[in-house]
Amino acid sequence: MMQVPLDEQALTNSSNLELLARQVVEGFITGLHKSPFHGFSVEFAEHRLYNPGDSVKNIDWKLFAKTDKLFSKRYEEETNLRCQFIIDVSSSMYFPMGEYNKLNFAIQAVAALIYLLKRQRDAFGLSLFTDHLILNTAAKSTTTHQKYLYTHLEEVLKLQKMDLKTNVEQSLHQIAELIHKRSLVVIFSDMLSTGQDEQSTEALFSALQHLKFNKHEVVIFNVTDKSKEVDFNFENRPYEFVDMETGATLKAHASKVKEAYLNKIAQHRQAIQMKCAQYKIDMIDADIAEGFFPILQAYLIKRQKMS
Repeated sequence: MMQVPLDEQALTNSSNLELLARQVVEGFITGLHKSPFHGFSVEFAEHRLYNPGDSVKNIDWKLFAKTDKLFSKRYEEETNLRCQFIIDVSSSMYFPMGEYNKLNFAIQAVAALIYLLKRQRDAFGLSLFTDHLILNTAAKSTTTHQKYLYTHLEEVLKLQKMDLKTNVEQSLHQIAELIHKRSLVVIFSDMLSTGQDEQSTEALFSALQHLKFNKHEVVIFNVTDKSKEVDFNFENRPYEFVDMETGATLKAHASKVKEAYLNKIAQHRQAIQMKCAQYKIDMIDADIAEGFFPILQAYLIKRQKMS
């Protein structure tokens, strides 16, 4: 399934982000019923897969007759999932400038996930960071909290700031100290630190280890404009490349720097992927051209594993 992200111009008033989230989730659920993934029930608020040892009195036998799978009825007082969304709002997330960018994609994806969690009566919190932590809310499952988070996300969409640096590791250490109950921590970032080097990569994984040590499950959505940032698909002509976080510029012919760039970015991505595998962290490529459905699908797979 594929969905082209909606134009950010559609998000001009306070109700639009919620409307987008509802349209995305309802379209996704409709698609699930027509796809090989129809086995994913998004009725988590009402049911969960039956596990050996659960009380048989809560089994929904009507649903068993329809699906040939055992589900237990879930009651509101049961403890559901707690999810903390963490969004990198540094300047590199505004790429590509003047177009649908990585931050638009990340915010709209998180809005859709919040809508899905609300349907499931799961709790959701939000953290925003650049080179420091800007916002950190507790995880709640109320409609008031949902609207509060949407308001914050809509405010971020209105901004476009250059020279906001990234310090992922410092922010993650802070967040790890602030999340007091075991949670699913979902990070949306391009995983690019200001002054990227081996030392900063090690510091990043020290922070991720901090989250894992505190018993949190961690999923990273590595947000990219794949065509430009991974494949370096630029026309064969001179460009002025600008570091959006430092303002540094480089004038170069695209064809002359392409090979070196591809080698460097491949090494960086491989290093992160290896560390994620080592620490049992799910890292999922999130190309802004691919739409939101792969994000929702990856979340449901993780959610089902944690049920």
